[in-house]
Amino acid sequence: MDLTRATLRLYFGKLVFGPGKADLLEAIAAEGSISAAGRRMGMSYKRAWSLVEEMNAGFTEPLVTSARGGAHGGGAHLTEAGAAVLAEYRRLMARLAEEGAGEIAAIGARIRSDIAERK
Repeated sequence: MDLTRATLRLYFGKLVFGPGKADLLEAIAAEGSISAAGRRMGMSYKRAWSLVEEMNAGFTEPLVTSARGGAHGGGAHLTEAGAAVLAEYRRLMARLAEEGAGEIAAIGARIRSDIAERK
């Protein structure tokens, strides 16, 4: 059983963008709601909203827009910039997995078997 996986966090000064924020953007796109996206990921609305605010403040354009609920409903969706950042991050992850497979395997071959088998 291959338990090898890679994650990538990008550090841009005070802003960190990685798998958690990418997953949150993906969940917002799928759910149309920050609270539903948070529930889907097992996090509180406050935490999800905090991450959205952090991303929106850190990029030159907001990644997520939202409207309060009410008679016409509310919701949230990715902006064009949000969809672009998510797609670029996912492409970068795919590229890392593909182009770094040899190096990842070489490092993995040096891991003790009792460690490599843990979940």
